[in-house]
Amino acid sequence: MQYRNDKHGDSLSLLGFGCMRFTKKGGSIDVDKAEREIMAAYRAGVNYYDTAYLYPGSEAAIGEIFERNGIRKDIRIATKLPQYLIGSRAAIDRIFAEELSRLRTDYVDYYLMHHVTDVAMWEKLKAIGILDWIREKKASGAIRNIGFSYHGNTENFLKILGDYDWDMCQIQYNYLDDVSQAGVDGLKAAAARGIPVVIMEPLRGGKLVNLLPEEAKRVFRESGRGWSPAEWGFRWLYDQPEVTVVLSGMNSVEMVEENCRTASDAVPGHLTAEDRDTIERAKKAILGRDTIGCTGCRYCMPCPKGVDIPGAFLCYNTMQVESKREGRFQYAQTVGMTREPAFATQCVGCGKCEQHCPQFLPIRDLLKKADRALRPLPYRVGIGVVRTYLYRKSKKTGS
Repeated sequence: MQYRNDKHGDSLSLLGFGCMRFTKKGGSIDVDKAEREIMAAYRAGVNYYDTAYLYPGSEAAIGEIFERNGIRKDIRIATKLPQYLIGSRAAIDRIFAEELSRLRTDYVDYYLMHHVTDVAMWEKLKAIGILDWIREKKASGAIRNIGFSYHGNTENFLKILGDYDWDMCQIQYNYLDDVSQAGVDGLKAAAARGIPVVIMEPLRGGKLVNLLPEEAKRVFRESGRGWSPAEWGFRWLYDQPEVTVVLSGMNSVEMVEENCRTASDAVPGHLTAEDRDTIERAKKAILGRDTIGCTGCRYCMPCPKGVDIPGAFLCYNTMQVESKREGRFQYAQTVGMTREPAFATQCVGCGKCEQHCPQFLPIRDLLKKADRALRPLPYRVGIGVVRTYLYRKSKKTGS
């Protein structure tokens, strides 16, 4: 197992164990099976385990497993505050105490503000006293490192990154999401500040393995490398020195063993020019369906009316490549949940974006097409309800 250092010099395994997708048995986590998988990872050198308050049964399961095997001092636990449910300092205290109880520990190594999509969410937490709370918990040793997990656009990520002396951050990043959400710009900005970056969704929840079109599989097979699609995805990430830990939701011992092998020899810079070309050709095969030819270069931005043009096109393409549900969900969380709305319907047809598009896309027409697909009536209503909850609550707490 390879290791990369956190901000304070602590060694973290390049492969981290994502604890959201444990196998269920009778409606609850199969703890015996999870224990076999966790201990196989532990013996192979994995020392970073990621969970969250809202992962059903996860904190309690890993707390039980770590205690029973006496390995708490050898591993690092990351868990998260459900900031979207928080309205007071008392709520933060209550949830954190509950998490410590579930995890059977008196400290958390990495504590993250969960699922931040907009700088306004961080401002809301500051308004109810999160900064004093963090100082107190770090001074007492109950929290060793503080960070945030992120699902928004690059601009908001950079604002949040620069607003506090973070110990780490967690982003969705893979060879399809290299220019979306925080993206490669966010990754490099964090690294430039010395902030470790933990990667979630390296295979898009398995979709870069299980939903690959046959053409993409053929591209990988004909490379001659003999790597599985999962290994290609991990190696693309491990090749980048700015990446600190890559999470994988492993639910078999065989998966643990394969992923640990890859994380033992994939050093930064190990991919050749031919390897990178293979990934680009596979990516084109994945995106070669009824998609919009946006490369995410962002030359069209900023839109004078605030439309997130590349965000809309990325989510529309996700509908074609993965599923309508996934594309619409991504649009709701990355575009729909920002304090200042960024919907395609805000376009006034000025055409400024089209003047700068290197692909010469008819952006104004494509935005209408994308918005119709991404926000059918039920989604419009749902996004409106959630926005009302988030931002009325923010005003009440003074942010």
